Amino acid sequence: MNTSTAAASGASAGSDEGGPRIAPNSLQAWLMASRPPSLFVAVSPVLLSVALVYERTGQVQLGLALLALACSVLIQIISNLQNDVGYTLRGAERRGRKGMPRATSLGLLSVGQVRRAILLLIGFTVLLGLPVVETRGWPALAMGVASIVAALAYMGGPRPIAYTPLGETFVFLFFGLVAVVGTDFVLTGEPVPASTWLAAIALGSLSAAALNVNNYRDVQHDAEVGRRTFAVAYGSALARLFYGAGLALPFVLLLPIAWLESAPLLLTPMLLLPAVLRLWRAFVDCPGGTAYTSILVRTFVLELQFAALLAAGAVATRWLA
Repeated sequence: MNTSTAAASGASAGSDEGGPRIAPNSLQAWLMASRPPSLFVAVSPVLLSVALVYERTGQVQLGLALLALACSVLIQIISNLQNDVGYTLRGAERRGRKGMPRATSLGLLSVGQVRRAILLLIGFTVLLGLPVVETRGWPALAMGVASIVAALAYMGGPRPIAYTPLGETFVFLFFGLVAVVGTDFVLTGEPVPASTWLAAIALGSLSAAALNVNNYRDVQHDAEVGRRTFAVAYGSALARLFYGAGLALPFVLLLPIAWLESAPLLLTPMLLLPAVLRLWRAFVDCPGGTAYTSILVRTFVLELQFAALLAAGAVATRWLA
């Protein structure tokens, strides 16, 4: 798409569906590129980790917790902006894709603008991460650098992660294991207990499930543009199974988490099981196309609810001890 065509498309963004028009360079355009609903996957693991540390130690270093949260959110925004630009530069934003529109492809933001924003956010993330590195040393530095590189590599470089079946794996690692376990280490500087590792696996599973439904929605389009996502590489049937397993595994893990901590209140997220069953039925019965977008958002919300209820159970356990 050339600049003039993109600008023309951007000027009428939203008009095809009768929705509000989005002006180029507007706040709405930046929100389109930054994907606010996806930020739940950045908030949830930090929230949960802070609560688990409090349950175990009775205290939390609030300054470090806020820095970890800010860095997690910024890295997710960086990933989303890179995703927007990467699709446009690789010509992967074609008619027929069912996902949410991309600001650079519509001409609402220029590639240069978004790239400058990415550099600015990386600089801000590094600045916020300096006190964490000073406190916890090279492990914190390694986690931060790896997270930023992964955010850029998801849709950047000669072989983007998004063009392989490994997207869900990277989401699981960075928004599950690294985010939860890493935050615990940042707050305590001590070895992370098994219960927290299991909680990290649970959050990573839900994050991977969200990406899976996103790729499942666009499996035909992705195959046409050369993206070999998990759904493209292994087929829709296995992708459906992946999504179901991603929803179920966190609730299975609640049992050993509660047992290891001798804390029945850590089973509180079980209250979400009816909502999980409704979400699974909605996924199975989905007519296709853009209808999967609402399931994607509901998966993001489920992850936040799971983290919040598990965190509440951890805090209550401490208070009642």
